[in-house]
Amino acid sequence: MAMTAPMRSHSNKSGLLPNLSLTPLVYVLLPYWLCNIGESDAERADIETASSETTALQEIPKAQADASVDEEAYHFDYFARPQAQDLDTFFNYHPQQPTKHHLVAKVFHSKHGTNRKWLTYSEKTQSLYCSVCLAFAPAASDSPFIKGGMKTWKHVHRRIEEHEKSKIHRDSADAYFLLAKRADIKSLLADKQMSLHHEQVKKKCQVMELIIDVIKVIGKCGLSYRGDKAEAAYTLEDTAVNHGNFLELVILLSRYDLCLQQHISSCIEQSKKNHDTGAKGRGSLVTLLSKDIVGKVVDALSQVIKGTISDEVREAGLFSVQIVTTQDVTSKDQCAIIVRYITDVVHERLVAMVNCEKSTGKYLTQLLKNTLDKLGIDMGMCVGNSTDGAANMQGPYKGFSAFLSEQSPAQIHVWCYAHVLNLVLADTTGSVIESASVFSLLNDVAVFLRESYKHMQTWEETSEDKRHRRLGPIGETRWWAKDQALTKFFGSFGNPQDALFGDLLLTLASVEEDGSMKSTVRVKAKGLIENLLKYEIILIAQTFLYIFLHTTQRQKAGRDGQL
Repeated sequence: MAMTAPMRSHSNKSGLLPNLSLTPLVYVLLPYWLCNIGESDAERADIETASSETTALQEIPKAQADASVDEEAYHFDYFARPQAQDLDTFFNYHPQQPTKHHLVAKVFHSKHGTNRKWLTYSEKTQSLYCSVCLAFAPAASDSPFIKGGMKTWKHVHRRIEEHEKSKIHRDSADAYFLLAKRADIKSLLADKQMSLHHEQVKKKCQVMELIIDVIKVIGKCGLSYRGDKAEAAYTLEDTAVNHGNFLELVILLSRYDLCLQQHISSCIEQSKKNHDTGAKGRGSLVTLLSKDIVGKVVDALSQVIKGTISDEVREAGLFSVQIVTTQDVTSKDQCAIIVRYITDVVHERLVAMVNCEKSTGKYLTQLLKNTLDKLGIDMGMCVGNSTDGAANMQGPYKGFSAFLSEQSPAQIHVWCYAHVLNLVLADTTGSVIESASVFSLLNDVAVFLRESYKHMQTWEETSEDKRHRRLGPIGETRWWAKDQALTKFFGSFGNPQDALFGDLLLTLASVEEDGSMKSTVRVKAKGLIENLLKYEIILIAQTFLYIFLHTTQRQKAGRDGQL
């Protein structure tokens, strides 16, 4: 084993050098070549039996041992574990390697001629020792190269090779080179040999910061991250492929950031090599661009945001909770949990979207408790809850509010005013046939214009206000959708300047007079004009505009926390 050139290691040295137990550090290591040395015929001829070899070694005169020193003259045991202050003396003495005898010379060299300078020989005990393990191996080590010496010469080459490959020996060699460099933590961190590693770490951190910023922007804009399954690094050079919002933004930024550009180029090159060899997966390649990294960053950002919310809630001392369930695109019921609290302003924060397996009040209460416990928020601080009017929410015995009162007796239940307002207005616009006919007529007009490109072309040519030429059908579940449609058709109450009513009449009249149109289409356009011009339609529309003028303001005030 040669002790010449350094190499890197990430093994833990806390048991060897306590002052260097901090991690991660890059240690200077001994490069060694593990040779599969077997006993050749010549070796077996020279070493036939252990007794004959021992007798031959006993005949080696001390005067023939190069650089040997009389051990007893120093009153110091050079073949026992030295104290820290004696390490210099210890390694000035070692290695002791007699060279005049051919059997010993073979032991101290590998078949490639590499000198094992760690291997030392005691003339007194006629045993082989490992000098670096004597100095640095743990006291509990039971290797014969440390305790008592290797006295058994049968298969000695194999025993030496086994020790050379052992973890104890490698760790001891690490400690020896640290001693030789007189290295401590400060000098290691400032060492020139670490500069390349530090530069690589710095570049990786810079790349990671850019990736985190991209993920934050995508999350802020509510965009999807992934694309059409073309996410492998070796495909990133193909500009014709949609790699998804995340990778496309990263590639775009790499054009203006040299560090990110170098990183992506390196990832593409290594990924191509792996792909060309047919290797499955990415192996040890770390691109920082995979879906796993995105997921981990999103989770980390989520924890940071939730931690901030938790701190603010605890500082506020009181909070109320809102929960609502709805089905997602996979037909799974998702429960949204929102906390409302006051610092200098009113806050409403979504803290969780949880898969809801049951809809009972008891289950929802336990679901809320588990979520708040994870956030470190005491449920006893809850002073109110707001839900819809379903029985599982506000039932007096088995509703969510009833079970929540057991956890927080001071809390009160509030039926969500926005939900109540939506129910009232939705029923109002549909309970009377005259009011229902108004919104049905507006919906029919929007559908009539959208069902043919010729109708839309006539509408676009007639409409003076190009910003509002798109008309959509009215939603059935939200009352404010009817408010928006009514305002777009007739303008706001007392202010008809922005109304599209006149443009609609002109468009329908053009369709009615167009001889190229089908007769059924022309008749339908005429019917819509007649209905729009009815007095009762205009009166009811203005009545609801006046109602919506007040309800919309209350909705905005409630949304902004001003109620």
